[in-house]
Amino acid sequence: QVQLVESGGGLVQAGGSLRLSCAASGVKFSFNTMGWYRQAPGKQREMVALITSGGSTNYADSVKGRFTITRDNAKNTVYLQMNSLKPEDTAVYYCNVVPFTRNYWGQGTQVTVSS
Repeated sequence: QVQLVESGGGLVQAGGSLRLSCAASGVKFSFNTMGWYRQAPGKQREMVALITSGGSTNYADSVKGRFTITRDNAKNTVYLQMNSLKPEDTAVYYCNVVPFTRNYWGQGTQVTVSS
């Protein structure tokens, strides 16, 4: 059974930083492209960053230059370093494989950025 457990969210002022973690189990982690997704209130879930099994990355334009996705295959964990946070980054953040698998969604971690 696949489990993806996100952590590291919180309340931060605009301009601040947070580092999210996603621990994976039950999936061949090192073979999969992993992504961070977010869903803001009243909006559709969107992907903000992905990292391939080989370490290549891609980012949504809205976070490019501010967010960095990394992975540690030995720990089956993917990270999202978020710097220069803006109020519009407020959302619940999730990780999943890319493309996502519906049954893999975890509870996510809330990120709230105050102005």
